[in-house]
Amino acid sequence: MPDAVPTVFIVDDDPDMRESLEYLLKSLGIVTKAYGSAGAFLTEFQTWQPGCLVCDVRMPDMSGLDLFEHLAAAGSHLPVILMTAYADVPMAIRALQSGVAEFIEKPFNAHLMLERIQRALAHDSERRASVSAWEEFACGMAELTEKERETLNMLLEGAANKVIASRLDISERAVEMRRASVMKKLQVTSLAELIRRVTQFELLFP
Repeated sequence: MPDAVPTVFIVDDDPDMRESLEYLLKSLGIVTKAYGSAGAFLTEFQTWQPGCLVCDVRMPDMSGLDLFEHLAAAGSHLPVILMTAYADVPMAIRALQSGVAEFIEKPFNAHLMLERIQRALAHDSERRASVSAWEEFACGMAELTEKERETLNMLLEGAANKVIASRLDISERAVEMRRASVMKKLQVTSLAELIRRVTQFELLFP
């Protein structure tokens, strides 16, 4: 996945709103790209790109909510802030149930919008860091040998080194060496952390 700077993507068919929001964000040093339609945005956006999307709800061809659902179906987890001057309860409920990060009515307070954008950017950064950490952990799991995995499974059962040695007909020193190798590959520093991380991993990625 290429490295990229977190970007606020603005999609709004109202040029005045689009340009004023873009100017505000750029004046604060926030990397921003603006588009006049969902189609224009989709021609450039890649699902791996970090940041957040600030999008108007009512637009021709594809609404903001339809755009969000399209991105979600494509595998994007980009946080989305929807803007609208014509909010209604069913629309808001659909947006929130679909997983939209925020739903803001126009006209909005600039400080409020900045706060929501910063929160969305922070959420995206935290999620990506978590995904990266689990990908690294998965690589460590894949590197375990058959014997190391056998030892790990017994450790997960709560078996002591002496018991593992007896069951596998090896020395306790051999068990200790396998255990140390497993912990090194999985980058953990204690048995408790090893058990917690492996248990979480197997629950998240069965």
